[in-house]
Amino acid sequence: MSCVLFGAEQSIRTEFVPDTVWPDNNGVHINAHGGGVLDYDGTYYWFGEHKVAGRRGNSAQVGVHCYSSKDLYNWTDEGIALAVSEDPNSEIVRGCIIERPKVIHNQKTGKFVMWFHLELRGQGYAAARTGVAVADKVAGPFTYLKSYRPNAGSWPLNVVEADKQKGKENYLARDLQVGQMARDMTLFVDDDGKAYHIAAAEENYTLNISELSDDYLSFTGKYARVMPFGHNEAPAICRHKGTYYMITSGCTGWAPNAARSMMAANIMGPWKSLGNPTRGVNPHNQLGPEKTWGGQSTYILPLRERPGQFIAMFDVWTPENPIDGRYIWLPVTFEDGRILIEWHDRWSLADAAPASAK
Repeated sequence: MSCVLFGAEQSIRTEFVPDTVWPDNNGVHINAHGGGVLDYDGTYYWFGEHKVAGRRGNSAQVGVHCYSSKDLYNWTDEGIALAVSEDPNSEIVRGCIIERPKVIHNQKTGKFVMWFHLELRGQGYAAARTGVAVADKVAGPFTYLKSYRPNAGSWPLNVVEADKQKGKENYLARDLQVGQMARDMTLFVDDDGKAYHIAAAEENYTLNISELSDDYLSFTGKYARVMPFGHNEAPAICRHKGTYYMITSGCTGWAPNAARSMMAANIMGPWKSLGNPTRGVNPHNQLGPEKTWGGQSTYILPLRERPGQFIAMFDVWTPENPIDGRYIWLPVTFEDGRILIEWHDRWSLADAAPASAK
């Protein structure tokens, strides 16, 4: 790995090396799985699931971890941003499931808002809720507020009459009153400050893009279905030159599958499928586009210093020992109206495609 020495024991990283151990400032592998990155006040903050060793690490034993970085290569441990509760009556009691935490900053309120996929302790994946927490400082501590089944009582903007008929497999109509399911999720703040919550719904058959309230703490009831019955999860989204692009995966549990991509002129759709956006082979496991190099999408990070450039973030899950999960960060390119991500054994921001207008 390319690096320069810093003191007697530490080194400064100057490039990304996907699917390898990624040490923080303490020399410990970064523990921020299924995460996202917030760019705030000249610093990047990486929030993700804190895992522990063994299969019990697939549930929340600690909470959401936060790291900070100026250059995206070297990360400082900022501690636990949201801790699990010891109160057995809390929805985020130790042993619940907290997945894919994302944090955004509300410029109007000054608050930092975290959303995450929440499953209640002892219920497996039956609850399918999304939880929200808030903080005054970027790295927390965050205070848990509540959880939702989103958009209760509201039909999506693109609903058709057939969708309103209750039936054995009409999950949209089934969940109308209680709110739609919300599993794998991400957040997106558009150029106008509007924020959106994108989550797998309807037993993972559909993605919903839901508008958040002005304070980012609840839902307005305005939402749209994306690729109904397409069986997509692990959404990651960006906007490039006025077009929205999204990467997802199929639904195969912890096992990797082929990534998908899609585009839209309006965030509420309609969305057009673009196929598999990945290229190249991961030399660590010999997996290529057919298995997304062994990873699964979690976030697309816009680069402050290079407008129009993005990093696609993926997780390599190891459910038998989740603390050992690795990260795949790769540069995004756009070609003939498609979003593309090509494997690089090692790369730096200087190696990425030239910056272009947003």
